[in-house]
Amino acid sequence: MSVADVILEDDAYLAEEFAKLNPIQQTAVTWQLKWMKQAHKHQIEPVGDWWNIWLMLAGRGAGKTRAAAETLALWAWEQPNTRWLVSAPTSGDVRGTCFEGDSGLIAVIPPSLIADYNKSLHEIKLINGSFIKGISASEPERFRGGQWHGAWLDELAAWDYLQEAWDMIMFAVRLGAKTKIIASTTPKPKPLIMELLDREGDDVAVTKASTYINVANLAPSFQKQILQYEGTKLGRQEIHAEIIDPEEGGIVKREWFRLWPNGKAFPKFEYIIQSYDCATSDKTHNDPTGCITMGAFKPLDGGMCVMIIDCWQEHLQYPDLRPKVIDEFEVVYGEGKEKKRVDLLLVEDKSAGISLIQDLRQAHLPVHAYNPGRADKVQRLSIVANIIRAGRVWVPESSNKKGYVKDWAEGMVSQICSFPEGTVHDEFVDCISQGLRYMRDGGWISIDAPPRDDYDENDVIDAMDFNRHSTHVNPYAV
Repeated sequence: MSVADVILEDDAYLAEEFAKLNPIQQTAVTWQLKWMKQAHKHQIEPVGDWWNIWLMLAGRGAGKTRAAAETLALWAWEQPNTRWLVSAPTSGDVRGTCFEGDSGLIAVIPPSLIADYNKSLHEIKLINGSFIKGISASEPERFRGGQWHGAWLDELAAWDYLQEAWDMIMFAVRLGAKTKIIASTTPKPKPLIMELLDREGDDVAVTKASTYINVANLAPSFQKQILQYEGTKLGRQEIHAEIIDPEEGGIVKREWFRLWPNGKAFPKFEYIIQSYDCATSDKTHNDPTGCITMGAFKPLDGGMCVMIIDCWQEHLQYPDLRPKVIDEFEVVYGEGKEKKRVDLLLVEDKSAGISLIQDLRQAHLPVHAYNPGRADKVQRLSIVANIIRAGRVWVPESSNKKGYVKDWAEGMVSQICSFPEGTVHDEFVDCISQGLRYMRDGGWISIDAPPRDDYDENDVIDAMDFNRHSTHVNPYAV
């Protein structure tokens, strides 16, 4: 007995109508009824025609893939001769999960409804003329040119170029009277995910589910394994689909930054640097170039400190970056007798920074090539985190919200405090890491060193030469 028979056996009228359908129609109805009988509440398409985006936030194994595959395939079948996009973090994910996975499109669509499947091109053609195409999110520019009635975007929070790919897809999903997008993902506090959540009830419908809702359909070994993550931050995110504040896992804590009172005149700056992290020019879609301007000053009490005077980020590549840097160098900071110009341009010696350094030197500007050596981004921020924790880094206070940083600095502080878990870009992380490192090694900032008995020649921080006239060839090659 088929699923349709079971559901219709108590309704003679429906059973009679079902018998009038041709075999293809009966197959489609049976497919739909079977899914509706099995689906959990969070796997059912939101009611109403008011939404354009269905954001499905669910833990591992909660059935996101199955729900999205069933729904998109049903849309394609119910609307003949329509075009549908499927995307995932990588090409392997598109094929291995969305198309050929145990809960993917090929598994859920009845074979008799498929006219052709081209696995190399990630394309499904249904016998009703509808077309489903898979494109990897790793190359956002590939979304140009195509046009679609709707889309399924899988594991959205795991996309490397999330905002860039999303923007291209928004331009491409433009066919029909009402476009619809399914965004299925284990949640992460990415800016786009947070934006979509803010739009809930407007044009975004949100459903949430934990792993436990579908746990009966998961392997016993998996059920046992997930218990070890209960009560942990990872478990809250991966099992219960909770949006974790990205600053919870940051190396630097927001409260470590000190607020320079609003309305209080800036101190006299003894030394000012502009620290640059230039975009990587060989990426398919470039990250922003970032800059932080920081000035060293002597407070009324305590040792030398650093003020974050300004910061910005823009999608600038060389040679467009050159005039921007020169304009920033000409800015004068402070007022009256306390006015001061920038003393040094600090540029990481990689990517677009290499050409920039050469050009700035030819223009006779004071530029220093920063070489991070073997230290990765986490190590670099960890090395200077104790300077921030010691209360030596100040940020101007907002004029509108007491106790908060100024609006122009909020993005910078948020990115630094969210690193390494919650950031899309990390240009400000690199800028502050190399800026504070240079300031410290140059003698402009110092914090109490550990007792000599604790010295360890393998400790990167303790083994650094704090003398500003160090004879090390490359003091940053840790």
